[in-house]
Amino acid sequence: MATRASIFQGLEEAPADPILGLETAFRADPDPRKVNLGAGAYRTEEGKPYVFRCVRQIDIDMAADVNLYKEYLPIDGLADLKKPTQELLFGEDSPAIAEGRICSTQALSGTGGLRVAAEFIKTFLPKCKTVYISDPTWPNHPNIFKKAGLEVEYYPYWNPATLSINFEAMKHTLEAAAPHSVVLLHACAHNPTGMDLNEAQWREILEMCKRKQFVPIIDNAYQGYASGDIVRDGFSTRLFCNEGNMEMFVCQSFAKNMGLYGERIGMLHIVCASAERAKTVLSQVKRVIRPMYSSPPLHGARIVSRLLGDPHAKQAWLAELKELAGRVQGVRATLRGGLEAKGTPGKWNHITDQIGMFSFTGLSRDQAERMTKHWHIYMMGNGRISLAGLNNSNLQYVVDAIDEVVRAVPSGQSNM
Repeated sequence: MATRASIFQGLEEAPADPILGLETAFRADPDPRKVNLGAGAYRTEEGKPYVFRCVRQIDIDMAADVNLYKEYLPIDGLADLKKPTQELLFGEDSPAIAEGRICSTQALSGTGGLRVAAEFIKTFLPKCKTVYISDPTWPNHPNIFKKAGLEVEYYPYWNPATLSINFEAMKHTLEAAAPHSVVLLHACAHNPTGMDLNEAQWREILEMCKRKQFVPIIDNAYQGYASGDIVRDGFSTRLFCNEGNMEMFVCQSFAKNMGLYGERIGMLHIVCASAERAKTVLSQVKRVIRPMYSSPPLHGARIVSRLLGDPHAKQAWLAELKELAGRVQGVRATLRGGLEAKGTPGKWNHITDQIGMFSFTGLSRDQAERMTKHWHIYMMGNGRISLAGLNNSNLQYVVDAIDEVVRAVPSGQSNM
């Protein structure tokens, strides 16, 4: 039978995703010493995936509930999610909640919320043509906004020479941005650097956003996971909403802080100037969602609703979340201590200055490549590692690897 020409003949194979591709390479590596420090998911001390105890109990309860069905959700998701997720973000005493000024819709975790926000901005906010994103950032951020047809620019965030936030350069770039620009901000546990603005710096950025009529999008992926404290990690979001009275978008994910990675459960909240505006905005957000995915997933939504709606379940979750965040903080201290005890060239205090799941180690791309090829330690090329992948059985091995790599490839290390 003759082979006919394929309509896909000119299509080239896409490069592997920089994060998900690491998982594939790790699984294919037969070396028993291999360590996966690329995955953005919590791992136990035994290196295994983790399901929150409170989540598992809710799953058991739902499985036994014969009155639960599998019908479609409305376009904007489970109604019972709206108020408790708003209160988690903005605080129970938020004026915006009391006045009905927040339009909320269930979203496909953080990525889905960002994409819906991007499509909404492109469709309905013609003055907002450009999105400013931190450099560095989560690799998927620019793709989301570019695919929606928005222009993407970057503001400096990280100073590789000092391994700290480059706040003056950040302000300088944003001051030069056009009015009505969209500014994407990380609520806490900045990915990948793990370095957050302090309260005074957040207030400066808020003042600039108001003065220049910027449209903030706050990506809230790690609330409670950064410090172990929901309120502390919610500072920036509450500041912009409750004190700043900003109209803004907030994308809320429960992948990390409830361990619901595969459930794809999150929320998109849009803070508006009035309840009337919020009602109008919601009507148009639903028009954006309908041809995109029509209706969000049900199972994860029920888990979050039950967890936040039951005071006892909520307290159990907060305690468990604090426990997990504490383990990651302990790993930070141990990693830094191990490198300093070994006399590894460079300064390593930035490891404990950072917060959240990731550490921006300061290793160069060449050093990261050697970590993978020589030591079978899988990590991002920009030097980011997931601390949740470290435990008592592999931490010294990783310390030894970093020490050897820094000595073998010294020219690329920025913190020496």
